[in-house]
Amino acid sequence: MTDDPSFGYKRPPARTRFVAGRSGNPKGRPKGTRNLETDLREELAEQIPIREGERSLRVSKQRALLKALLAKALKGDTRAATILLQHVARVIAPEEAETAPAGDEVTGDDLAILERFLARRNATRK
Repeated sequence: MTDDPSFGYKRPPARTRFVAGRSGNPKGRPKGTRNLETDLREELAEQIPIREGERSLRVSKQRALLKALLAKALKGDTRAATILLQHVARVIAPEEAETAPAGDEVTGDDLAILERFLARRNATRK
């Protein structure tokens, strides 16, 4: 064993260390590489033919999936119904909450009640 402090635990030899200013991955990610989100969006947007009753329609795969899920839920599949309601709560409910009329406005009477409450609360804390 050598007692050379230039390498050892947490000190690799100088010739194998990363050089300052040079990337550890010089080639990097190739240009034009697509991520999962892009692929998923394009795949779900692709149109497919479906039959609905007597007529033939071309709808997106996303729409076809939702139609199939809704049909299962209407036939009594509780798992499909649960998934559908979760999607409704996550997607539709926040939009309606943003556009709902503001009925939670504070009136003068409400302010008077709040002021009396705070005065009583502060009086009991002293």
